[in-house]
Amino acid sequence: MISILDLAALLLTLSALFGWLNRKLLHLPHAVGLLVMGLAASVALVILDVAFPEQHLYEDLTRVLGQVDFTKVVMDGMLAFLLFAGAMSLDLGALRDRAGAVATLALVGTLISTAIVGGAFWLAAGALGQPLPLAWALVFGALISPTDPVAVLATLKNVRVPEALEVEMQGEALFNDGIGIVLFTVLVAFAAGSGGAATSAGGVAKLLLQEAGGGLLLGVVTGYLAYRAMRAIDDFPVEVLITLALVAGTYALAQKLHASGPLAVVAAGLLVGDRAPRDAMSERTQGYVESLWTLIDEVLNSVLFLLIGLEVLVLRFEASGLLLAACAVPIVLVARLVAVSAPLLAFRWGGYLSPRNVPFLTWAGVRGGISVALALSLPESDAKSVVLAATYAVVLFTIIVQGLTLGAVARRTLRDLPEGDTP
Repeated sequence: MISILDLAALLLTLSALFGWLNRKLLHLPHAVGLLVMGLAASVALVILDVAFPEQHLYEDLTRVLGQVDFTKVVMDGMLAFLLFAGAMSLDLGALRDRAGAVATLALVGTLISTAIVGGAFWLAAGALGQPLPLAWALVFGALISPTDPVAVLATLKNVRVPEALEVEMQGEALFNDGIGIVLFTVLVAFAAGSGGAATSAGGVAKLLLQEAGGGLLLGVVTGYLAYRAMRAIDDFPVEVLITLALVAGTYALAQKLHASGPLAVVAAGLLVGDRAPRDAMSERTQGYVESLWTLIDEVLNSVLFLLIGLEVLVLRFEASGLLLAACAVPIVLVARLVAVSAPLLAFRWGGYLSPRNVPFLTWAGVRGGISVALALSLPESDAKSVVLAATYAVVLFTIIVQGLTLGAVARRTLRDLPEGDTP
């Protein structure tokens, strides 16, 4: 049994090594490079195991990685800190100005995409001779439809887009998890035959209010308390510690109260990031807080994207399901196109959604570790392997292909690019 320290040492060492190799040889964006190298290492180990079965290299590393509970590591560990780091850097004033677009994309877009992906995936499974219950197809739609905040924020670091559009994308990614997780919870209960009152209209509304509303309220309260505590002192070690305690405490409390932990830490991060620099933190403290959360963001992102690449060693995919998994990629892309276009047509009188942004928003719908974690959390059933393979195919395609080509799409489709970029 390997210790937590040994696992951490292995993952951090591999992250540093692959990051250095990527910087020297591949020159890919850091997060994408780690995923690609982790995936390449996984494939290489599989090939070596076939060529030299007596060495047991594949078996040994698989046993080690099998001790990493990907779902818990992402959902109950990394996610809170990554979301808080993203929310801290988001301009609350700009987000308030784009609130209509963000709310429309996060709520309406997620619902539309879930329905389209679920229906199309169900039809594709039947056409390929792998019949899948509609309820499980909709579960796949719910877990793959929300854009992943971690992956989106990592991708945007390497692409220059107009500030208003960047705020829309960041806001959508930070907030649509609450909607997606509620849908996922309800649909899993229904698909597993344990829905009961939770799958009724009233049950869904209650769950949404408790999860999303409760999470936002909790985040505002804890964020305000942290802000007032920081305002009362001028001691940067203590203020840095307050931000760390705020994230861990808010996320843990949200789980105890059955509220949305992701939305709670996003709300807390937005409030502290907006108010604390104005009148609660000295310039020295701001420098330390920003540096700390930048480092946390970079280190955790590195480990997460490496894990996504290495997870191939642990997951078990059936060869018969690979074609259906490949079909999931265009299905999700078409659903994303409709999801960002439909609100534009329905609310064109609002003036806050632009038609020329549709191609970019479609291609920028990156999925990541959260989708994989949700797929891995599914109860054991015949549908799980199908959903997991499709989820992994979409995640790899969006991060590698869409992530690497997003800059080119921006230059071709966006007019109001920041200075230095050309359309």
